[in-house]
Amino acid sequence: MLEFADCLWAQGRLNAARKLEEQVVAVRRLRLGEHHFDTLKAIGKLAVTMAAQGELAEAQRLQERVVSGMRTLYGETGLETLRAINNLAGTILAQGDCEAARDLLEGVVATSCHEYGEQHAESLTAMSNLASILWRQGDRGEAYALQQYVVDLRRRVNGDADRATHAAAEVLEIMERDSRF
Repeated sequence: MLEFADCLWAQGRLNAARKLEEQVVAVRRLRLGEHHFDTLKAIGKLAVTMAAQGELAEAQRLQERVVSGMRTLYGETGLETLRAINNLAGTILAQGDCEAARDLLEGVVATSCHEYGEQHAESLTAMSNLASILWRQGDRGEAYALQQYVVDLRRRVNGDADRATHAAAEVLEIMERDSRF
């Protein structure tokens, strides 16, 4: 059901995706419990959908529960914990709190790079997200340099044909086109 919800999401059918996600969360809570990984994952997906629908405060509340649960299951440095914090940072950013989002992402980048290496996909995703926040805050030079670093690493590790490499390069191109840089 979550995979079908992902397909609906990709088609822009957020209401339909959310209904499925809510059903999955309810069943998983009942059958697996609130703190099971699969339940937390479903809650996290529901929170992302709610954020996309503009329900940012509720999405943040759910994501904070997911972060707490992932910390309990995987510790502070677990990949699932870092992913959950990264998602939470995005919701906090969407609410306009750049500093709090930046603080969270700086922690994710530092931990991910230390534990898994700079070339790890999660490290690179967090770095790119941090670059976007830096850009938004006006730290254009630092943001551009970080995004260029992400593109270079992704190209070296995954090649130019990789979707994540392509997406990172597109962000860099947008930065380059911005006349304020």
